[in-house]
Amino acid sequence: MTTTTATETTQIHRVYIKATPERIWEAITSPEWNGKYGYGARAKYDLRPGGKYEAFTSDEMKAYDPDLGDVAVDGEVVEADPPRKLVQTWRMCMDQGMKEEGFTRLTWQIDPSLDGVCKLTVTHELSGAPKLADMVNGGLEHLGAGGGWAFVLSDLKSLVETGAPLAG
Repeated sequence: MTTTTATETTQIHRVYIKATPERIWEAITSPEWNGKYGYGARAKYDLRPGGKYEAFTSDEMKAYDPDLGDVAVDGEVVEADPPRKLVQTWRMCMDQGMKEEGFTRLTWQIDPSLDGVCKLTVTHELSGAPKLADMVNGGLEHLGAGGGWAFVLSDLKSLVETGAPLAG
């Protein structure tokens, strides 16, 4: 189950996953895993402070909009503490209006909870980015733009726990 709370500038999304912190970390940071859930945007991290982060547009995204560039989201790593915490900047590049809103701050926190279960909390600081805040909170789902972080985290949970994404 995903819980979402939103304020004017910060959204917190949480999901509980039956997996080790290491497996969840790998699903987030490894291109072999992170392109299999959410919107299929394979991402590469240079997991050191100042390291580059890029999530690439998938063939499906480009089929929907042939004018998309190769990079869907970009940013840089602020802090990496495997397998517990990843802090990064995050900017949507696929939409010019959202790209102009600039970089936001995203924190992935993985905490062991119950026996064999971890709590994954995504905190997205969205000050000055109202269009992006609406999208990542699922506000554009009715337009076919997906369910935001709730969908991404639900899909990640399904993939890690069952080996198959929600839509797969």
